[in-house]
Amino acid sequence: MRDPKNPANGANGTGGSNGSAPGVSRDGTSGGYNAGMAVFSYIIGGIIVWSLIGWGLDYVWGTRWIVLAGALLGAVGGFYLSHMHGLTSSRKNAGERHAASGPSQDGDTNAK
Repeated sequence: MRDPKNPANGANGTGGSNGSAPGVSRDGTSGGYNAGMAVFSYIIGGIIVWSLIGWGLDYVWGTRWIVLAGALLGAVGGFYLSHMHGLTSSRKNAGERHAASGPSQDGDTNAK
């Protein structure tokens, strides 16, 4: 049952929104189904919004192709947002790096 004195707690007492991306749990791991639904929502929402913007511009300018460009832009933008929120990563922890990045730290020992 909800505690009326603490509105941040949800129905099960685990807490409400933590300010992170949708579909990501408190420990930073992806939530599986929740992350998938968030990615789906970003992509479908982007397609709908940018298609409507394209449709409006097509109507004003008398063209027929901007709605398609808007749909493509919405899909790409939705995927970009979900990727930036760490929802498209196949890693268990979105903030953890498994491979080293950047230049090698071994110096010139391997240079020929």
